Amino acid sequence: MIDSSARLSGRFRVMAAAIKLLSPWRFDRFARASIAVCAQLHRSAAVMGASVEEFNAAKEKLGALKKDPGNEVKLKVYALFKQATQGPCNTPKPSMLDFVNKAKWDAWKSLGSVSQEEARQQYVDLISSLVGTEAPAVAAQPTGSTKGFQTLLVSTEDNITTIRLNRPEKKNAITVEMYNELIEALDLAGKDSSVITVITGSGDYYCSGNDLNNFTKIPEGGVEKMAKDAGELLKRYVKVYIDFPKPLIGVINGPAVGVSVTLLGLFDVVYATEKATFHTPFSQLGQSPEGCSSYLFPKIMGAAKASEMLLFNKKLTAAQACEVGLVTEVFPESSFQSEVWTRLKAYAKLPKNSLALSKQLIRAVEKEKLHAVNDAEVERLVERWLSDECMQAIMSFFQAKSKL
Repeated sequence: MIDSSARLSGRFRVMAAAIKLLSPWRFDRFARASIAVCAQLHRSAAVMGASVEEFNAAKEKLGALKKDPGNEVKLKVYALFKQATQGPCNTPKPSMLDFVNKAKWDAWKSLGSVSQEEARQQYVDLISSLVGTEAPAVAAQPTGSTKGFQTLLVSTEDNITTIRLNRPEKKNAITVEMYNELIEALDLAGKDSSVITVITGSGDYYCSGNDLNNFTKIPEGGVEKMAKDAGELLKRYVKVYIDFPKPLIGVINGPAVGVSVTLLGLFDVVYATEKATFHTPFSQLGQSPEGCSSYLFPKIMGAAKASEMLLFNKKLTAAQACEVGLVTEVFPESSFQSEVWTRLKAYAKLPKNSLALSKQLIRAVEKEKLHAVNDAEVERLVERWLSDECMQAIMSFFQAKSKL
């Protein structure tokens, strides 16, 4: 008889494989590339198919890609490969519940009677387009940059240290690497010569929460080790906000989801553009609140409003978030950046020690309580991550997304 741990690990691996293929955010990074690909495929339809040598060379190039091309493009690659090597789809339609293989089958079937030669040419053109998107690009470094990070842009200028989440193609979803870099960046910001620290996002999103592909990387120790490690990382991450010694200001430049919302209760000031939204869909994913929100949200906005967000997944507009006290002030999108940064530069001219010591007085009253809440929230989350209910909820989420 298989024990519960083995069944848990098996189910989690199935879920990981499904997420890896169907994660909705995977398409974002190569959205523009996909448009170019479609145009290229249209142009190639009327020309002679690529040679077998070119086709084999394209297969090798595909294996050398460094970036994940996204769900939609991967399905196209799969379909063209099957069409080029086997001809039109000739296998039985998978069950509706087998949504991974159903998505593959649909992609192959959609090619209809496209010839193997034409499919081979389209495959070669598609891979060439993907390789082209990986040409090295040099990003401009912000003035006063202090340290290089892979997922962040960190700079210090005018007595302001700015930490900018920098995965715009993924809506600034937080990976394990980004968690570690944020911990390091905040630690450095707390010790540098700046007066205030600002966190904001690159692109249209502030942050879309956790990158659920974090759940696909199962270590040798199994699911239990993965959950324990994730819990310890989250605990350290929230702790750095609780202990941060200087004024911490959130500049919310777009939609915010999950942990990027729950942590706002630990910021000193939160400014938002009118287009920002605030969403904590924990119960939808079979999970529970973090970031000390189970304590701070009821305190900030009252138990009833907090329950709407944390229990029933209510998404707040920027105006609603301001009304309940989660956001300090909302600005028109057209003047958001100029108005906010003018104000921040004025704050940064205030006496540094006065601000830091005043903030520490305010925080010291509840610091011990906040650490206890953080410990309890993480303990509950680890339990949730290992539960059948959480796994089923995440599977259902991705199955629903795959049908969009």
